[in-house]
Amino acid sequence: MTNRFTAAMAVATALLWLPGCGGGGGGIEGTGAPMQGVLRLSLTDAPACGYDSVHITIDRVRVHQSGSAADADSGWSEVVLNPARRVDLLTLTNGVLEPLGQTELPPGKYTQLRLVLAPNTPATPFANSVKPTGGNETALTTPSAQQSGLKLNTDIDIQAGQLADLALDFDACKSIVKRGNSGQYNLKPVITVVPVAAGAGLRVVGYVDPAIALGSTQVSVQRDGVPVKATVPDATGRFVLYPVPVGSYDLVVSAAGRVTAVMTGVPVVAVTPTMVNASTLPISPAITSQRPVTGTVTPASATVRALQAYTGGPTVEVAWGPVDAIAGSFGFALSVGAPVKAVYVASPGTPTFLPDAAAASRYTLEAAASGATRVKTIDTGSSVPPVIFVLP
Repeated sequence: MTNRFTAAMAVATALLWLPGCGGGGGGIEGTGAPMQGVLRLSLTDAPACGYDSVHITIDRVRVHQSGSAADADSGWSEVVLNPARRVDLLTLTNGVLEPLGQTELPPGKYTQLRLVLAPNTPATPFANSVKPTGGNETALTTPSAQQSGLKLNTDIDIQAGQLADLALDFDACKSIVKRGNSGQYNLKPVITVVPVAAGAGLRVVGYVDPAIALGSTQVSVQRDGVPVKATVPDATGRFVLYPVPVGSYDLVVSAAGRVTAVMTGVPVVAVTPTMVNASTLPISPAITSQRPVTGTVTPASATVRALQAYTGGPTVEVAWGPVDAIAGSFGFALSVGAPVKAVYVASPGTPTFLPDAAAASRYTLEAAASGATRVKTIDTGSSVPPVIFVLP
């Protein structure tokens, strides 16, 4: 994918030094391969919208130094899962990682990664499946993954005597596409490759009001209106965003029937977690009414999201509208009330959320496909007519 929604597919690599073997050589301890490096992989997930489970069955992960290498070309290295591993992506939130394994690699730049899924077969009809909330488990259509794998262009730097520890962040919500009224679903993967740290850093921890500690509530860190990592709070309201690359972010809380809450300037460092608030002072956005927003987009392969601009910044993504793969229809509900904003205060300080009346009920819808984008402004202060997008 080349649109803004998947801009986060650029790879950041964390390289951690490993001690050399005794007796010289400067290699990886215990491997007997003095000039090798190690690639270690794990899997995590952002929250899914409207599903009770999303299963994928991973057969292997392949890497190559050439971004244009074909499936049958030489030079591929693999992390093979034997037997193939079936994982419910929706269990991998709040900082949970599923280890996939590791492999030794010659030093160099690896610019292509492929996640290969096992196929659905008569013996394993739900190897890859989705269970809509209130519905039945349904097989996912994943033709590209069953043949050559889900291809990601990467920039993994493998160095002798060092470890590249990476997580594949699989966004289940944005990766499942309904196919009209057929009862079928396509897998359209949105995957980010992010570094993993062995210590306590690269994570944001905080609390929302337990009253909104629901599967429909989403907490994310964003940069320039693009979510970098998202999760759902647990039953107590606690959330953990991990792994998150080092940097400064906007923390966004979106919950049904509540205004959007944003905390700006949230720092992420490698060595310690960032605590944004205490459990005794949870983030509790004000209750508000919501307005349904529906429409269609051509082509049906496009994506649609809703952005809200705060006075003086930032602009953040507040909703993502899944697009029907056949009809091109989309829909979501957007808040009417004034969103709130606070500036990050280092613990034990207390962030103060203030309403932004000028931003109330005002949104920009953005549709994107094949690198092209179209935008429309809407106001949920009154009924919103169906929105129609046509992209080239």
